[in-house]
Amino acid sequence: MKGIVFNILEEMVIEKCGMAAWNELLETALPDEDGAFTAGKSYPDENLFALVHAASAKLETPAEQIISGLGEYMFGELAKRYPIFIEQAPDLKTFLLSVDQVIHTEVRKLYDDPNLPSFEYTQLDSGALLMEYRSPRKLCILAEGLIRGAAHHYQTPITLSHPTCMHTGSDHCDLIVEFGDEQ
Repeated sequence: MKGIVFNILEEMVIEKCGMAAWNELLETALPDEDGAFTAGKSYPDENLFALVHAASAKLETPAEQIISGLGEYMFGELAKRYPIFIEQAPDLKTFLLSVDQVIHTEVRKLYDDPNLPSFEYTQLDSGALLMEYRSPRKLCILAEGLIRGAAHHYQTPITLSHPTCMHTGSDHCDLIVEFGDEQ
């Protein structure tokens, strides 16, 4: 997992709960680490999962809710850091369709071995977008949060469903985005 994910998690925790809460999470989840994460460096996925589980226990909130919230927050932070990706997409659907072939291609240029998920897209007759998500990390809930963050940014109401999931034995997840405004 790239350090930028940890940087954004740190910013979110500090913004919402303060620096003491972040330090407590680090001490609880990663007592043998120094807590300094470099954006472009890779860290074990387990470190993120340990922080999420520590936050879940501390806040008495399901881990899935924390991961989804991180995704929503992360979208805004990534949009600030890399505005060109947002500027190139005039609406939410165009942005979502650009994730795999445009954004992930550029991320691979910036970072060595970013281990990104892959998406395949199907435009449904209803106007909805089916995003087929694949990743060995199975962070489909983070992807859901990122989609919600993008919808908020583009001020587009959506309904998001997740009828097929790797966590229930499938080899992929289906994320279906129905748009409230015509896209």
